[in-house]
Parts: sequence; C-alpha cells; structure tokens
Amino acid sequence: MSNVALVALRLTFVLVAIGLAVGLINSGSLPPAPAWIPWVVFFGAVLLSLSVIAIDQLVPRKHLETISAVYFGLVVGMFLTYVVRLALTPLLTNFPKNDPAIDWINLSIGALLCYTCISVLLQTKNDFRFIIPYVEFAKEVKGRMPYVLDTSVVIDGRIADVVETHVLDNQLVMPQFVITELQGIADSSDRLRRSRGRRGLDVLNRLRANPRVELMIFDRELPEFAGQAVDLKLVLLAKHLHGKVVTNDYNLNKVAKLHGVGVINLNDVANALKPVFLPGETFEVRIVKPGEEAGQGIGYLDDGTMIVVEGGREHVHHTVRVAVTSVLQTSAGRMIFGRCEAQVKV
Repeated sequence: MSNVALVALRLTFVLVAIGLAVGLINSGSLPPAPAWIPWVVFFGAVLLSLSVIAIDQLVPRKHLETISAVYFGLVVGMFLTYVVRLALTPLLTNFPKNDPAIDWINLSIGALLCYTCISVLLQTKNDFRFIIPYVEFAKEVKGRMPYVLDTSVVIDGRIADVVETHVLDNQLVMPQFVITELQGIADSSDRLRRSRGRRGLDVLNRLRANPRVELMIFDRELPEFAGQAVDLKLVLLAKHLHGKVVTNDYNLNKVAKLHGVGVINLNDVANALKPVFLPGETFEVRIVKPGEEAGQGIGYLDDGTMIVVEGGREHVHHTVRVAVTSVLQTSAGRMIFGRCEAQVKV
C-alpha cells in the first residue's frame, strides 16, 4: 500500500510541475523570442521533477530526526528573519523605497539565520529535546533510559542474546569512539585480538539487523570528551543521556559508580540467573583436572561455574557426587566449594 501511495505521489508531483510550467508559459511572462524558450521551460520543469524523484529513490532510508531538525530550523530561522527585519526597519529608511539592496539584505539575513538554526539542531538532535521557554518536547524512546554499550560487552556477544529475549526494552546507544576502538582491534596484527574485534563488529551488525532493537550510533563529540580516555567518555556520555552503562569491565563499573552513573554488569546478570546451591546440597560433577591445593579437584557446571572439590584429585576424569560446603560470589563469577562424597558409577 505504501509503494502505491509513493507512486501516486510522484506522478502527482510530475503533473504539478508540468502544470506550473504550462501556467508560466501561458502567463505571458516569458520573452516572445526566441521561440524555443517555452519548450525549454516545459522540459526543464519535467526534468527537474524527475531529478527530485531520482534523488528521493537514491536515498531510501530517511532519518526522521534529521528531517525534523531541518524543518524546525527553517521555521525558527524564518521567524528570526522576520524579527530581525522589523528591528532593522529604522536603519533601512535611508535606502530608496524600491532599492534592490533591501531585498538582498533580507535574503542574506534569512539565509544566515536559517543555516545557523538548522546547523544547531542537526548537531544537538541526539539530545532528544527541542526546548522552548517553560515547555519541553521530548522524543519518546523505548524504555525509561538509554543503555550505552561498552567495548567489552560488545566483544563478549551475550548482549545480543539478552536483547533477543526481549528482557531489555530500552534504546541501545553505540558511541562512534567505541566503534573506532573495535575497528582498531579488528585490524590488529595479533590474531586473537583481531578475531575478538571482528566478533564485536559481527555482534553490532546482528543488533542493527534486528528490527525489534532500537540501536543508535552516537557520532557526536561532546566538549567534555576532549582529552579523556574511552572508559571515561562512556561514563560522561551515559551521564549526558541520563542512561546507564552496559559493561563487563570491573574497573569501568567502579568509575561509573563514582560519577553516579548506573551500571548493568552482564557478569552480575549471568550470575544472578545461575542456579543457587546452599551448603549441604549435593549434585554430580565431572572432575576435569587437579586443583592447586593438595587433594583438590576441579570441575565445571554446564553454565561454566567452577567447582573446587576437596578429595577430588584422585577422581580426575570421573563423575563424583559433591556436597556443597560454601559458595563464593564475585562480579567476576561464582565459585562453589564442596567435598567429595562418592564416585558415581557409570
């Protein structure tokens, strides 16, 4: 239906252009000679309308915030031009009544003010607000506050899985300086760093391709970014947008909290979703290697939780029943300590 409406709009636009050209030709405003001038006007109007349609088709993806910024910039610029013109009226009385210089002055002031207003709005459109005294019109975004993504959480990749569960309904913000850092990692000479950087870029493309995810690339450089490290830029951006930082970095977590910025640590989220084991509970685990202390064995649950088993060294490569003695919980992960009760016969 939308394609049919666009075709009808474009045909109407061409017909209107032809009607304007015919009206201009029949108005008598064109010089009588040479005789080919009406044809130039007619075909020029058709060519101009087709060119506008071609440009429109070459840019199929329009950004509403950019269009809004241009629209409001023109409206405000024209209003300010009218005000300035009224203010300059006493100064223009010295000019002759029909002096063309007055028109050129008005056009110059209008062009200057319209350009300035559009430029200011284009550079501040990501603030999601256009403020008029005592009134604020805010853009409605998903969720209550945007989430600013860190380099580590993009490389980790679990953010894409979390978002696809529809648990998070907030707008995701990806700063341009983080993308630049990811590109630098992806171009590294070190094979491991290069693969990590490429995985981060793949995760971004996965988020961008998901129609249910509102991912915004923040490409502005705020004045407070000057001379700051990437981590501090992330914190300052989250503070500027009244959002939260999503990260796996323990140090960034601390820095954000010092600045009063909320943090979502995916390691904490993952740990909160892991099964809870209380002292005295038992479960089965396979001992995969000996531990650091004498008699200890190391095993892992399916979710990656490390199990330190007292008396498990002699059961390496075997499945044993473990009784939980204590649980250690940190932002880096969870460790369960237990004692071996018996080897499970297969």
